[in-house]
Amino acid sequence: MTADAREIENLIYAYAERIDAGDLHGLGELFDGARLVAAPGVVLEGADAVRRLYERSTRIHADGTPRTRHMTTNVTIEVRPDRAGAEARSAYTVFQQTDALPLQPIISGRYHDTFVLDGDRWRFGTREIFVDLTGNLGEHLLFEL
Repeated sequence: MTADAREIENLIYAYAERIDAGDLHGLGELFDGARLVAAPGVVLEGADAVRRLYERSTRIHADGTPRTRHMTTNVTIEVRPDRAGAEARSAYTVFQQTDALPLQPIISGRYHDTFVLDGDRWRFGTREIFVDLTGNLGEHLLFEL
């Protein structure tokens, strides 16, 4: 794996780490200058918009986290030879356990991402989230999916 691909892969995993830690500010920062397509017709631009969406939609429990573990797998990364951009696809499965919910998968789907080289650092250009399978989301989301 090239250094560019590794840096991009780390961004993909940073998304999962930050949301699982309840770090919604840090999650938003990943999308500074980027776009998140959270669902068809739900397009957010920039760090503040992304942070606000997650604050309005993610149930944070007493320990300050959503009590989730986002598992990101099947990552494929294609960096353009001229480094003018990159694309990645991956799959995700979210597990959750709370006082009211035994450990179980609650949602699974795919991410389609683009990345931009900003100076000497890669950053998200876009993330499009696709939901394929859902389970009990009542302890995770503040709205019905």
